Amino acid sequence: MTSFNPFSLPIAFLSVLTFLNLITYAAAQNYLYHVCANTTFAENSIYSSNINSLLSSLSSNATGNIEFYNTTAGQTTSNPVYGLFNCRGDVDGDMCRRCVVNATQKLSSKCSGEKVAVTWYDECMVRYSNESIYSKVAVMPIFHLYNTQNMTEQDRFNRLVNTTLTKMAREASNFPIGVKKFGVKAVKFSDFQNLYSIVQCTRDLSSTDCNSCLQAAINLLSICCSGKQGARTLFPSCNVGYELYLFYHVPTAPTPTAALQPPSSGKSKISKVTIISIVAPIAGSVLLLVLAYCFLSRRARKKSNAIKGEKSKKCDLILIYQAANEIAKEITTAESLKFDFGTIETATNKFSKDKKIGVGGFGEVYKGTLPNGQEIVVKRFWRRSGQYEEQFKNEVLVAAKLQHKNLARLIGFCMEGEDKMLIYEFVSNRSLDNFLCDRKKRAQLDWSRRYKIIGGIAQGIKYLHEDSKLKIIHRDLKASSILLDADMNPKISDFGMTRILEVHQIQGDTSKIVGTYGYMSPEYAMHGEFSEKSDVYSFGVLVLEIISGKKNNNFESKGAEDLLSYAWIHWRDEKPLELLDRALGDSYSREEVMRCIHIGLLCVQKDAADRPTIASVLHTLNSYSVILESPEQPAFFLGTKADPNMPAKDMASGQSISMSMPWSIDEASLPKPHPH
Repeated sequence: MTSFNPFSLPIAFLSVLTFLNLITYAAAQNYLYHVCANTTFAENSIYSSNINSLLSSLSSNATGNIEFYNTTAGQTTSNPVYGLFNCRGDVDGDMCRRCVVNATQKLSSKCSGEKVAVTWYDECMVRYSNESIYSKVAVMPIFHLYNTQNMTEQDRFNRLVNTTLTKMAREASNFPIGVKKFGVKAVKFSDFQNLYSIVQCTRDLSSTDCNSCLQAAINLLSICCSGKQGARTLFPSCNVGYELYLFYHVPTAPTPTAALQPPSSGKSKISKVTIISIVAPIAGSVLLLVLAYCFLSRRARKKSNAIKGEKSKKCDLILIYQAANEIAKEITTAESLKFDFGTIETATNKFSKDKKIGVGGFGEVYKGTLPNGQEIVVKRFWRRSGQYEEQFKNEVLVAAKLQHKNLARLIGFCMEGEDKMLIYEFVSNRSLDNFLCDRKKRAQLDWSRRYKIIGGIAQGIKYLHEDSKLKIIHRDLKASSILLDADMNPKISDFGMTRILEVHQIQGDTSKIVGTYGYMSPEYAMHGEFSEKSDVYSFGVLVLEIISGKKNNNFESKGAEDLLSYAWIHWRDEKPLELLDRALGDSYSREEVMRCIHIGLLCVQKDAADRPTIASVLHTLNSYSVILESPEQPAFFLGTKADPNMPAKDMASGQSISMSMPWSIDEASLPKPHPH
């Protein structure tokens, strides 16, 4: 056994630092991502040769201190190619040249046969297109990076990030066209933490266009990466970013005087200097070790992935490229999604009382009309309500990607100061809950409409689980989140609680349980485990509510304390049709009702494995030849209001644990929010 030699540690550590310095230098041209537009052309065409000529020209012109260059190849042909490169403002000429050379090679190999392409490196960006791109703002595609670690004082940190970046954006954009539009800044956050920030536009943009581009990037940071220790948003025309460590080159970075001023008292001076002298080298070493680990693990994954054909993942930072350009168009294009405060204020008559149609734990809901005559619903979150920050971001990022006839359509969002609003299409019949809670309105739901609603909800859930480009678990399906349009078509809404799973991922888990009592599956309520089957459970509850016309979370009947128990008793006693809403009379299809009750009971089985998938539910609804298994006693049938093992915290009947209430709830029945 080798004996421990304490004197070997400094040598070993020095060797590691030397190695890490080499790694850091070798990683100078750090590839981030590339996008090739799906607009192919024939190989060996004139356009192909023009692209090769353009990339060669960009590469050869990346010399000296030129950090930006644009050119056109094939101007005399009918297939010109427009291209440019932009190096980060703090890198030297040699590093810029090497980065552009690598980037043009990347595009040549990865985007062969594509008319439009862009690639990002840490030190540069290169792009080309079959349309002129000079002096035009391009905010898509979007590329995000963010650190997985959260700040402890998130509100104060978010304000500092926003204020700093906004000021930097104004300063950088004020430079005239043709001058480097770039800025870095270090400001003090705490005694031992500085915020390091960077902003940059391509120098061909006007001051107005540059500032507009940077503000869009800053707004996106506040949506995707609020409270994160570091993040970047990159557009083809501009980028912004921040970290808690110095990630840009020091010579061009101003020093934060406040962070480096010595303390006044001698005692404090000794203690702080001593602490800094100890912490700084350790922090730097840890950072270098992380970089080394990322570099080596990424290289190992690349070698492994070359054999397995798998996609490699980032190490310290999570890569979130919005895979389809639709999300870029939805979130960043001002014409399509971003609304200014004045427009929404006018649409709602300055948020007048007569325009308010509901209130919930998250805030207030208003009906409004846009200048083009379109009717909208505005969900206005309570000001200074940090607990709904994540819900707001989640709903914007998820709902904007979803397009299906059975999902409520997000029209846009508005962020100004502390105001955060979501703008949805107006759905005239409000929510399913609105009908189930009103005897007269419930009579409007004949069986054919109820059957259509059940099928439509299933179609919407299937889209979330299987047909969208993401695997989405809603986690808060309930009667009040099912909106009904003028033709009684159901539309699933309230995406603030959704979670995205990897395609291969079966389930996820969380320590923060959100949802509504009466709709949560037992594995989620008790253990925080969510999956497609937890949504299926909620769907089963909805099916039984639609059939019976009764709500599960305020059910009253002799012999049963909840709707699931009531339905099971009648099924077990071979009297399932007694569950049927009396308002239907005799006008219903016995076979369809029986099949729906059967499906509803299968969906609320205690064991998630015993529940059907939503795809099989749809198949069963559309085919009478499917033979269903017999259901067992459903979850929570224990003779009590809830499973005794369920967490009791914030579990008031009918109330969402996260206090998420839709616009259809009668405000008189809700707890009053704290004043803001």
